[in-house]
Amino acid sequence: MSTSKFAVAGATGRLGRHVVDVLTERGHQVVPMSRATGVDIVTGAGLAEALTGVDVIVDVASWHASEQAAATEFFRTATRHLHEAGQRAGVGRITAVSIIGADKATAGFVAAQQVHEEVALSGPLPTRILRAAQFHEFVGQLLDWQPGGVAYIPALPTQLVACRTVAETLVDLATEPDGASPGTPIPEIAGPRRESMAEAAKLLGARRGIEVVEVDGSGVPDGETAAAGGFLPGPHAKLAGPTFQEWLDTQF
Repeated sequence: MSTSKFAVAGATGRLGRHVVDVLTERGHQVVPMSRATGVDIVTGAGLAEALTGVDVIVDVASWHASEQAAATEFFRTATRHLHEAGQRAGVGRITAVSIIGADKATAGFVAAQQVHEEVALSGPLPTRILRAAQFHEFVGQLLDWQPGGVAYIPALPTQLVACRTVAETLVDLATEPDGASPGTPIPEIAGPRRESMAEAAKLLGARRGIEVVEVDGSGVPDGETAAAGGFLPGPHAKLAGPTFQEWLDTQF
């Protein structure tokens, strides 16, 4: 695709900042959409104005907590508004990010992403989805959720990936001129190797002065599915670095 105009929903978030940077570096016009820029995709305020002349919407907006019902309502409402306002503005298509394993989830935030995918794919605008593994940055979030000197982290398998890597892959998808062929699996992006969430947390905890205690995943939504590898990338996934250790070395 030649130079185009992209609107990024969730532009000031953890992933959105990288998406804006990658699009800008590649010479595209970018309209950052977030409450900070006067656009609220939940109420629809400012959306029509922001989407004027936009070719593609990149949807990386996310809910700030893990509670399933609230996250589901956010994704359902926000995605519907993006489709409706985008259709009125003449937007060509939407590219959205989801989570690897969303199709297997039955509870929690990942199950809310399942609804996000369903609403996105059933809307009036052509939509492509990229499923991503958990971000490197998510490990710090896990530690933040347990204030104090000790954190209890499940020893579940994961294939952590850097936000920047996800952003680059998402922009690749958003700028492809043609949609996926029928029957093609939803593309996935994950880190270069399988890791344990608890082991990754120990690496970060050592730098923060936090003791990480490894626990099983029985208290985690869909913990059995996760333990069995249900949220690991499939054989068609793109795998790309840096590893969590390599990424961590650039953060301190």
